[in-house]
Amino acid sequence: MTHSYLKNLILYFFSLFFIFFSCNTYKHPDFSKKDVRKAQKVIGVDFSKNAIDTMYRYLGRNQTGYDSSRVYAIDNEVFPALLFDPHPNGFVIPKQQIPNNWEVTKEVILPLNEETIAFYTIPQLAALLQSQQITAEALTKIYINRIKKYDDILQAVTTLTEDRALTQAKKVDAEIAAGNYKGLLHGIPYGTKDLMAVKGYKTTWGAAPYKNQMIDYTASVIEKLDEAGAILIAKLTSGALARGDVWYGGKTKNPWDITQGASGSSAGPGAATAAGLVAFALGTETLGSIVSPSNRCGLTGLRPTYGRVTRYGVMPLSWSMDKVGPMCRSAEDCAIVFEAIRGTDGKDRTVRDAAFNYTNDLDLNTLKVGYLKEYFDKDTTVIGENNRIALTTLKTMGLNIEAVSFPKDFPYAIFDVILRAEAGTFFDELVRSEEVDKMVQQDYRSRANSLRQARFIPAIEYLQANRHRKVLIEKMHKIFQNYDVIISPTFGGRQLLITNLTGHPAVALPNGFDEKGRPTSITLLGNLYEEGVLLGLAKRFQEKTNFDELNPPNYKE
Repeated sequence: MTHSYLKNLILYFFSLFFIFFSCNTYKHPDFSKKDVRKAQKVIGVDFSKNAIDTMYRYLGRNQTGYDSSRVYAIDNEVFPALLFDPHPNGFVIPKQQIPNNWEVTKEVILPLNEETIAFYTIPQLAALLQSQQITAEALTKIYINRIKKYDDILQAVTTLTEDRALTQAKKVDAEIAAGNYKGLLHGIPYGTKDLMAVKGYKTTWGAAPYKNQMIDYTASVIEKLDEAGAILIAKLTSGALARGDVWYGGKTKNPWDITQGASGSSAGPGAATAAGLVAFALGTETLGSIVSPSNRCGLTGLRPTYGRVTRYGVMPLSWSMDKVGPMCRSAEDCAIVFEAIRGTDGKDRTVRDAAFNYTNDLDLNTLKVGYLKEYFDKDTTVIGENNRIALTTLKTMGLNIEAVSFPKDFPYAIFDVILRAEAGTFFDELVRSEEVDKMVQQDYRSRANSLRQARFIPAIEYLQANRHRKVLIEKMHKIFQNYDVIISPTFGGRQLLITNLTGHPAVALPNGFDEKGRPTSITLLGNLYEEGVLLGLAKRFQEKTNFDELNPPNYKE
């Protein structure tokens, strides 16, 4: 045995001894090996004692990295470097644009009771404004006065933007008088969910820790509507941090039944539009927050394709699931608003420019339509009967409708971690500072509880969930390749979860009332970027029915 060999052997055993000694003597100031062993149970692993001894020092190193990152503030508008891509393999974004020639409704006469105007559609209001039968300032005051009259009941408004609105209205009147009419939204008063920043006004996100928050810029969607000449008159309630219909100031009510909440989290846009406090509103959806309040309040709500509308200046809840869309009186109104807000702004990198081809005279003979038969068949309530009647109405319009089903054999329970992990990331400082304790709701289903538990979601599980999500995207693409539209009960099965995960667009439209006289709805689902087809079919359905023309009775003179 050579001297050099003995020397190397001694060094080898010495290094093993050093590693063993350092691993077993190192002690992190904040957690012990016993803490690590207990934490395993939360994430579903069971490492050996030796494995924990070996990793313990590295976990301390990780903790040092976490601590160092928290020293550096991150701006609200910073997305993660990993951006969600909803496109199936080989998908081509439609680019061929047909001109959308919106027409002002003819022969609209100013009613004797001006408050009747509050329930007019956008084309009807546009006719009155363009013909100068009413000024934008007068119309704006009608809606502002209605807010002051009815909002104590509904609790749908967080901030009245009266000064901004009246300044805008005077500018619009001067433009129209000078012959500079911009289009159907010119002079139309509207409201926006209070997740969207408006410079000079509070942006509360519906939550007590942010009730005095001022953001020194304006969301891109608001700027787009400013450019179109629409008049922002109010910031409308959001359930706390986009959860439910309870916010720091109370609970937003359903105008059809004030014993019931307006549903969430675009509760304010739903209640305010339905009660005629605004002509239309902007909402957001991550997992049902446009569709659900549209259903409850009897509105037509459009949840666009993921990446259709910029979210710059809009509170993130889930970077890979959030969408901004209109909540209106009719499908045509939704189309008009969507045309104004869609498209890139150079700030939200997830947004894609794609064609939006809408027509009021959609050729139904060319449509391939499916329906989720099992969801229609299993509901024996009044709501289910309304859905089946709506389906019959669509068939009588000449549609050939085939039964279809969505994937069943899938790990749907894992997908919850996507929203929770992303929300937990954005609101991490809120949780660590314990300001989350100031939120009104603190129960099992509250946003506060959801944000806290997000800390226990492993990064591996989040990424695995997104791998399963990619498989789901491909499976859904195979289904949608065979159909232009798929019809579903609004809350049928898992369709809200599935289509929000895959980024597909949806339109919820009223189709009747339940046994208590509260609105119900049916939902049309479409291919990515095919909002024009969905809204065109919804428009044709609304020509055959009158549910979109009905309004809650207690908000009329």
